[in-house]
Amino acid sequence: MTQNRLSISDPIRTNDILRKYKLRAKKSLGQNFLTNEKVLNDIVDASQLQPDEIAIEIGPGIGALTEKLAQVAEKVFAFEVDQNLIPVLADTLSDYDNIEVFNQDILDVDLDQFVKDHGIEGKTIKVVTNLPYYITTPIMLNLINSDYPFQALVLMMQKEVAERITAEPGHRQYGSLTIGVQTLMKTRIDRIVGKNSFIPRPKVDSAVVVLERLEHPNEGINDPKYFNKVIRSSFAQKRKSLMNNLLNWQGRTDDNRAAIKQIFADCDVAENARAEQLSIPQFKEMANELQETFSK
Repeated sequence: MTQNRLSISDPIRTNDILRKYKLRAKKSLGQNFLTNEKVLNDIVDASQLQPDEIAIEIGPGIGALTEKLAQVAEKVFAFEVDQNLIPVLADTLSDYDNIEVFNQDILDVDLDQFVKDHGIEGKTIKVVTNLPYYITTPIMLNLINSDYPFQALVLMMQKEVAERITAEPGHRQYGSLTIGVQTLMKTRIDRIVGKNSFIPRPKVDSAVVVLERLEHPNEGINDPKYFNKVIRSSFAQKRKSLMNNLLNWQGRTDDNRAAIKQIFADCDVAENARAEQLSIPQFKEMANELQETFSK
C-alpha cells in the first residue's frame, strides 16, 4: 500500500476523482460523498474495529470510508449497487489488497449464506457504513433481523431517523421503529454530522448511530411475530389512544373493550394512554397478555 496520495475523502482528491470519471451524485441512489476526514475517523473509532475483524460496507461510493476501514480491519466487503462506480472503486482502492467490492444490492444478499461462502464464520463482523437516505430503514431492519448476528452496526443516516431509533417513551419520535430496533439492539447516537461534510450538500443533517446486539434479544417476548403485530397496531394512528388502536385491530365490541381494560390494569397502563407513552417492558407484558386473551 502506498501512502503518497491524498486520502479519498480530501476535498481536493474527491473533486479530482469526480472530474476524472465525470461523476455526478445520483439522487435516485441517495449518493452524497463524504469529504470530512474527521467524521470518517470518528465513524471508524465508533466501530472499535480490530485488526482481526471483518467490516461490511454498503454503498461505498468512491471509497472514502472503505479506505479508512481497510487501514484497520482484516478484510472489508463492500456492496455497491451503482455499476458505474465499480471501475472507480477499482482505481481509488487499488493500493489495498484486503477489500472486495460486489456490484449487488445488499437487500438481495442472503447475509448468513454470504458469511459461509466467504469463510468468515466465527469472525467478529461489523457493519460500518454511510447508508443511502432513501433506503435507510429497510437496510437497517434487514441487517438487525438477519440470521447472522452482527456484533455491531455503525450507521450514518438522516438525523431524524437516528432520533427515531434512539428515542425514549414520551418523545415525539418514539414509535414502532424505535421498539422494533430496541428490542434487538442497544442504540446510541455517537455524533451529529452537518450538511457541509458532503459533496453535494444534502438538505438535512446526519447522525452516526451505534447499534450493539443485546445479549438476550427479544427477552420477555413470548412470540416476536405477534409482538410486532401489537406494535404496528398500537401505532397505526398516532393521534388515537392506544385503546382505540387496539379496538380497531381486534374489533370494537364491549367484550373486547372490557378485556383490553383488564390488560391495561394488569400492565399499569392508563385507559387513555397513547402508544408513545408506554415503555418497551410494558409493551412486552401487554403483548403477551393480548396474545393469551385473543389467540385462544
